[in-house]
Amino acid sequence: MPQRHVINASVSPKGSLETLSQREVQQLSEVGTGSLYTLFRQCALAILNTGAHVDNAKTILEAYKDFEVRIHQQDRGVRLELLNAPADAFVDGEMIASTREMLFSALRDIVYTESELASQRIDLESSQGITDYVFHLLRNARTLRPGVEPKMVVCWGGHSISSEEYQYTKKVGHELGLRKLDICTGCGPGVMKGPMKGATIAHAKQRMHGSRYLGLTEPGIIAAEAPNPIVNELVILPDIEKRLEAFVRVGHGIIIFPGGAGTAEEFLYLLGILMHPDNQALPFPVVLTGPRSAEPFLQQLHAFVGATLGEAAQRHYQIIIDDPAEVARHMVEGLKEVKQFRRERNDAFHFNWLLKIDGGFQHPFDPTHANMAELALRRDLPAHELAANLRRAFSGIVAGNVKDKGIRLIEEHGPYQIRGDAAVLEPLGRLLQAFVDQHRMKLPGGAAYVPCYQVVT
Repeated sequence: MPQRHVINASVSPKGSLETLSQREVQQLSEVGTGSLYTLFRQCALAILNTGAHVDNAKTILEAYKDFEVRIHQQDRGVRLELLNAPADAFVDGEMIASTREMLFSALRDIVYTESELASQRIDLESSQGITDYVFHLLRNARTLRPGVEPKMVVCWGGHSISSEEYQYTKKVGHELGLRKLDICTGCGPGVMKGPMKGATIAHAKQRMHGSRYLGLTEPGIIAAEAPNPIVNELVILPDIEKRLEAFVRVGHGIIIFPGGAGTAEEFLYLLGILMHPDNQALPFPVVLTGPRSAEPFLQQLHAFVGATLGEAAQRHYQIIIDDPAEVARHMVEGLKEVKQFRRERNDAFHFNWLLKIDGGFQHPFDPTHANMAELALRRDLPAHELAANLRRAFSGIVAGNVKDKGIRLIEEHGPYQIRGDAAVLEPLGRLLQAFVDQHRMKLPGGAAYVPCYQVVT
């Protein structure tokens, strides 16, 4: 971390969450490992570090050990007292407006998650219960807009990409924006920022008002990938599985750019869902794209899908190389099918209720060394089940790379061991090595990457 500059400040919300109950204030003020305060402090610190070129949660947390948040309930509303906060979040002593919005969005979601999870009305053991929970959290965040025709395009890809790849994502975002489409990403840097930046200019050209730049994240990721300042709707889901479900429930089409382990996790999650027999007839446009220089990466990912999940999985997406306008045109045509399909079946435009998601894609996966070693990675599994387990393997690698808990587990017990059939592990090993060789595991300029995993055939 560079030399840090800190500030003490007091900030109040604007437009949402003006009040908290006395019980909520008490819960948020109780300091301790695993406490609500610790969770909010971690998210707040990430938001205040927007723009920092650090993708290691442990590094950020250790650099600001003396950062504190004190929550005060007043007659006129909630006030946050910030001690030793990153000074870059302020201009002449006043917090930047987008930072303040995201800070209180985090508080809103954490408070709501705590109250909902403690409620007996939520059945987190059933698939439908988990979907209902995701719906309620998104509705509470005012993310769901009934009556708006399908135009939310999800963009997935890496935070650690080359300058050429980043410029390409901006061009694609610009083409999407010219066609008046909204953007949803994981809210961080790299691919999560580029399409939003391109769309912002295009929306301005089209004199659009109320354009949406939706960012969906979760506590373990936000500390490593601070939100980019273009995000004007931030939602923090409690874990990666609910975050991924939120993407496919609110998104009407998905574009996948070059990335690393996190991108592979998202891609496998999506393919596993689309390959479920109940979803065969459901239109969901998916494009795999990048500049000409990224074609080897895209073909490697395509080959990995073919080697592990088969040709049926490859038919669920289109590969478009170095043609931003064609990507946008393809997405527009796909959204027309989505609109017609949902109208015919009386499904909501704002939340994809008809999409079948099995519990294997919904229940949180804890990437301990035992759980990673016991993953069933066999070719005799149904393709959508193998996709679910491969998704978990990549989720563990992401945790070992950038999440505080995962990094500490690797430091204590050494690398994860991933076991299974050679027919699955050999293409998996080739893909992971390609990620390492192409510097897709860490931000450029850092120390040499040391794998947090071993592929054991």
